[in-house]
Order: sequence, then structure tokens, then C-alpha cells
Amino acid sequence: MRPTAAVLALAGCLAALGGLVGCDFELNDGRTATLTYTEDAQAAYNEAMAAFEAKDWEDARALFSEVKRRFAYSRYARLADLRIADLEFEQGKYPEAISAYRAFIQEHRTDRNVEYAKYRMAKSLFLDIDDTVFLPPAEERDQATTIEAHREIRTFLRQFPRSRYREDAAYMLEVVTGRLVRHELYVARYYLKEDVFDAAIARIDYALRTFPGSGLDAEALVLKGETLLKMKKPDEARAVFESVIRDFGGPFAVTARRFLDEMGPGGQRRAPAKAASGPARSGPQL
Repeated sequence: MRPTAAVLALAGCLAALGGLVGCDFELNDGRTATLTYTEDAQAAYNEAMAAFEAKDWEDARALFSEVKRRFAYSRYARLADLRIADLEFEQGKYPEAISAYRAFIQEHRTDRNVEYAKYRMAKSLFLDIDDTVFLPPAEERDQATTIEAHREIRTFLRQFPRSRYREDAAYMLEVVTGRLVRHELYVARYYLKEDVFDAAIARIDYALRTFPGSGLDAEALVLKGETLLKMKKPDEARAVFESVIRDFGGPFAVTARRFLDEMGPGGQRRAPAKAASGPARSGPQL
């Protein structure tokens, strides 16, 4: 049986659906029908978005999944992927959101929404850093999530220097950098308290080298000077204290001056100033 002209036209239209356009063909009685793949995809996506905006999370998830299933070759399927990640984010399910954003980035590397997905992944990592009152102070805890957030935020700012999300990303970077430096100084103080001086110096130097401009440089240097005094290296300690006074000023310059005054000309006596050491706590996450 020879296929009719309408059937051939329909087959051609279906083949053209990869181009995501509507297609007209003639019926036997002269009427015209239209295949509206893109329009149907958009309508289904809009329906899912209505549920999303109403915070009807379960319906929204089901509807976005249906968009992906029925209109896999449309751009709305990609958008549905992204909205499912947003859905996890809006519910505070940050590990799930991170996985969903990361999958979108890997599967759609050239999509124009990659910038948004990378920003939201970094934001999810940032918000996944738990600071509840039921946990130990931030500097005492494992910093794996904070380190990952720091890496992703820096990568985002490097890749998208003019992003509309830059201001928020810069704020997040400042927060996580401060947290990482405070953790290093906390561990250094622990080592100082245990008289493991070389380890204390190593943690301080790592913080200064890895996170320059954190705003905590003066505090780190005063702690380094105090450690050098305990190591009986007064000349090195003096140079560190003088650099704090010269380069930073502020309250830690006052502490550095006290150390210098207590050292005296000989520089051998350990100063009683304690501002750099902070309260002692045991068991840091090293």
C-alpha cells in the first residue's frame, strides 16, 4: 500500500521535531492540522512552573519530570532539569541541590544557564555549612564542605567576573575564607598550648599563604610572634610584631606593641599578653 501524501507529510513533520518547530500538513479533506511540539512543551513547562511558584513541591517535581519525559528534545527539558535543582534548593535540601546543579552543568556545558547553575551550586555549598547552636563552634568542626564551597566560589568568580551574582559570590567568599582561616588559627593555638611549636607555625604560615587578604592576617601574625617567643627566637618574633605595627595597626598592633614592651632590649622574656591566643579548647578537627 502506497502511503498517502498526508502520511508522508506527517512523517516529515515528525522528523523535523528535532528542530522544535511546528509543522503543517494537508488532511485528505483539505483541512490543515499543526503539530505544536514546542508549544506543547512550553505549556507543560508553564504548568509545572505554576506548581513551583505555589510551592507545591511534589506536583512541581512530577510535572517537571513529565516535561523531561514527553519533550526530551526541547529546551524545556533542560529547563525542567534546572528547576528540579531549584526545587531542592528552595526546600533546603542542599546536598540534593548540589548534585542536581552539578549534573546540569556536566550534561549541558554550553547552555546559557550554566552560569546560574554554577552560582546556585556554590550558594548551596555555602548554605550547607551548618552553624546551628547544637554543634561545636565553627572553627572546631570538619571543614570539608567549607573547603569545597571556597573552591567553587573562587572558580565561579574567576569564570564569570562580570556576573550579576558577583556581589553575593564575593560576600560568600569572604565568609568562607574567614572561617577557614579561623580554623587554622584554632588548630595553631591548640598546638601552641601543647608546646608543639613547629606544627603551630606551619598552620599559621599555611593560613597566611593560602588565604591572603582574609582580614585576619594581623591576628595570625601576632600568634606567630607569640609562638616564636616560646621557641626562643626573639629576633624573628620582634620582626613579626614590628610588621604588624607597621602594616596593619588596629587592636592587634596594640597587642604586638605590648609583646615588644615586655620583651625589653634583650628580648628573652615571654610577654603576658594573651589576645592572640584566644580561649583554649581541646580536640580540634585537624
